[in-house]
Amino acid sequence: MTKQAAASNIIKTSASLFNKQGYKATSISAITKALGLTKGAIYRHFKNKSALEAEALKYMCISIEVGLGSKIMAKKHVEEKMEAIFKFFEEYASNLYYESGCPLLNAAVEVDDTNPELKKVVHKIILNIHGGIVRVLENGKKHGQLKQDVDSDAFASMVFTSVEGAIMVTKVTDDPKHMRVVI
Repeated sequence: MTKQAAASNIIKTSASLFNKQGYKATSISAITKALGLTKGAIYRHFKNKSALEAEALKYMCISIEVGLGSKIMAKKHVEEKMEAIFKFFEEYASNLYYESGCPLLNAAVEVDDTNPELKKVVHKIILNIHGGIVRVLENGKKHGQLKQDVDSDAFASMVFTSVEGAIMVTKVTDDPKHMRVVI
């Protein structure tokens, strides 16, 4: 197995464990046991557990960002793009990419000042998604599809925080009505 393939395998397995058990609760020993590797094999690829956590979260969230981005890019008008955003999150809430819930939401709930590296990753992913929504709105204004006085940043914040909250409530209650209300 190549060095890159080994690192990828460690990331995939760790990501699943982190998302299911939590970042703090998942030990390097649990990861080594799941992989059949030694701690040295893990640390050959990652300087510490925090670095592995960051890479695992990025790995899990890239599929969300790519999926959302492709839905947005397939549409032309700002209204269609916003509908695609809402539809993506509505479908995502019902069919999460990962069995144990939304990796961004799980990490965001868990991170605090004791895990600054992971908090930076969560922050960056939030900014990426929020920024994508802002770009949709700004392009809509640029092309005369949206009023110029729309506060793109504030609206994007409202959209993103509403759908993320609805994902959490939908997951906890097993009831999609919460996402439907937000949509």
